[in-house]
Amino acid sequence: MNRSIAETRARVERSLKRRRWAERRFQAYGLGAVLLGVGFVAIMFSSLISQGWSAFRQAYVTLEVFYDPEIIDPDGTRKPEDLAIADYAALIRNSLKAKFPGVEGRAATKQLAGLVSGSAAQELQRRVVATPSLIGQKQTLVVLTSDTVDQLLKGRIDRTLEEENRTISDQQIRWADQWVRDGQLSLRFNQRFFTNGDSREPEQAGVWGAIVGSIYTLGVTLLLSFPIGIAAAIYLEEFARRNRWTDLIEVNINNLAAVPSIVFGLLGLAMFLNFFGMPRSAPLVGGLVLTLLTLPTIIIASRAALKAVPPSIREAALGMGASRIQTVMHHVLPMAMPGMLTGTIIGMARALGETAPLLMIGMVAFIVDVPKGLTDPATVLPVQVFLWAGSPERAFLERTSAAILVLLAFLVLMNATAVVLRNRFERRW
Repeated sequence: MNRSIAETRARVERSLKRRRWAERRFQAYGLGAVLLGVGFVAIMFSSLISQGWSAFRQAYVTLEVFYDPEIIDPDGTRKPEDLAIADYAALIRNSLKAKFPGVEGRAATKQLAGLVSGSAAQELQRRVVATPSLIGQKQTLVVLTSDTVDQLLKGRIDRTLEEENRTISDQQIRWADQWVRDGQLSLRFNQRFFTNGDSREPEQAGVWGAIVGSIYTLGVTLLLSFPIGIAAAIYLEEFARRNRWTDLIEVNINNLAAVPSIVFGLLGLAMFLNFFGMPRSAPLVGGLVLTLLTLPTIIIASRAALKAVPPSIREAALGMGASRIQTVMHHVLPMAMPGMLTGTIIGMARALGETAPLLMIGMVAFIVDVPKGLTDPATVLPVQVFLWAGSPERAFLERTSAAILVLLAFLVLMNATAVVLRNRFERRW
């Protein structure tokens, strides 16, 4: 008897050890999965920050510019139309030659002028047109360098490579080094990255046009998807009868939430562009397409929020003589609104990161100007990232990572807003 009890106890102990070991192994697998995911996220962010952080600083050079009357206004008319078409690039070349005398020949002059961005001549034009009294004077200006000088100063160009394997010549490197020794060349905060639209020149490219386009597009999306989604959720959850038609609608809504986003882009291309003839690459059309994309998410989240309201609230309101619509609008909807807002913000965050449906409606076009309205050509942040990622210039690589950081900042802000709204207004039952 005692032997049988001892054997049973031994078997039980061995079984317990196996179960405890299996539990610890399962916990280790779960912890490993979490650490692996965190590691991949850390690698992604470290790569983005290391590549994109330098885009927030830009190389500028200090030049002494003489506003030569013989170049700007040889006739002395001071007419704005004459001042606007003057050869301001010649003023930049003269300033550079004054700094580096002895530069002769077309090829050497072209290399020297290639140290400075083309925006420098545009800056001189704006100054002279706004203040004609500058003509005949000398002024110290801080202007953008070219992207090659910027990359050189940031250490992105390997000086040890042969000259034919670099985007900057040995002579240009010597000129840039002379600027550094004289204290004329330095890195400063790249304000233009946040105030300019897109550009073929990396040093002039910015995300402001894409940000404005994203705001317009998301504004249209929110204006349409929020009321339509809330109304559909209220009707389906509170008023619709349960029959085959409502079951079919619910199944379709759930299926639409899982449909690839490019399908909505094809729908927008066929309906809004081809059938209705709306303008391509416009925030209005982009907002309509993203409305179709976000509606299933908002409806599902809103219905879940309505279901979370206790039935006792409805019963109490109906028992006090309230009508069905009064019960929903005055009691159920206010209590479900935090969850609805959270679902809406999450849907909008998804819309902000979508690229495929917008590519289908032409928002992949190269847009320089910042859009002024809903029908102006525009782009959005994800599409801007897509465009810069395909550019061959090395300077666009850091701007791609920087634009991703800006996009992630917007996404984090939107998701943080959703968390704050949920924690502030949510009621637990």
